[in-house]
Amino acid sequence: MKLYCTPGFLVVERDSRYYTSTSASFDDLIAHDNLEQHLTTILPEWTPADESALNELRAPIGSQEVWGAGVTYYRSRAARMAESAEGGSFYDRVYDADRPEIFFKATPHRVVGHNQKVAIRADSKWSVPEPELALLVSPAAKIVGYTIANDMSSRDIEGENPLYLPQAKTYDGSCALGPAILVSTKEPDPASEIRMDIFREKKTAYSGKTTLSARKRTSESLVSYLCRHCTFPNGCFLMTGTGIVPEDYFTLHHGDEIRISIDGIGTLTTFVG
Repeated sequence: MKLYCTPGFLVVERDSRYYTSTSASFDDLIAHDNLEQHLTTILPEWTPADESALNELRAPIGSQEVWGAGVTYYRSRAARMAESAEGGSFYDRVYDADRPEIFFKATPHRVVGHNQKVAIRADSKWSVPEPELALLVSPAAKIVGYTIANDMSSRDIEGENPLYLPQAKTYDGSCALGPAILVSTKEPDPASEIRMDIFREKKTAYSGKTTLSARKRTSESLVSYLCRHCTFPNGCFLMTGTGIVPEDYFTLHHGDEIRISIDGIGTLTTFVG
């Protein structure tokens, strides 16, 4: 089952059939710890539709904050150490530590959706997208769904000094989510592939892939640390880290098209604006 957001209504896709509701609230839905069961119960009250209901999507988010987990893949550890002249050992230690790196990423108004524009900072010369599996977490700290995230990052700013991480990570248009929430009590299969393709002037500028099994930390462990002393009355999103990092010579350009796919969820497409 998948949950989509449009400018005027919510859409549920189940067994290749579509249902819409103009009255359902995303925030109210997320309050249910078993979202899949709740949607199954209320779906007969929704209006049957067709695939055209998905013609105009927005990011599947309500009032939730977006948080991130860093250095959860070995590839990310290596890239962070290479880019940082001063703090390389920090990343090595956090990769092996019990406590993960957890950071604040975005408020809802800084998040864009499928077929929308992400941003690169004007004061950065080295910007990359980071494709990630994102967890939708209920107010009771239960994982109720999964989606695709694009964690835009200014690598030169973070590399100059680890204390610049908030500036490298958090700015308008720095995060994309979508195209839908995979509503399930089961996490995508560890063998699921995450793939990112970047196109420039209709030609492939970068392509990379990994699997969820390459991630060192479990989703439950990451959520446990995030929610240990933080409450989220409307739930939250937690990005689980990236295992795909373009080579050091690569940086995004305005007009680039970024496609991130995760088996079982779909493809999130964004453009650099």
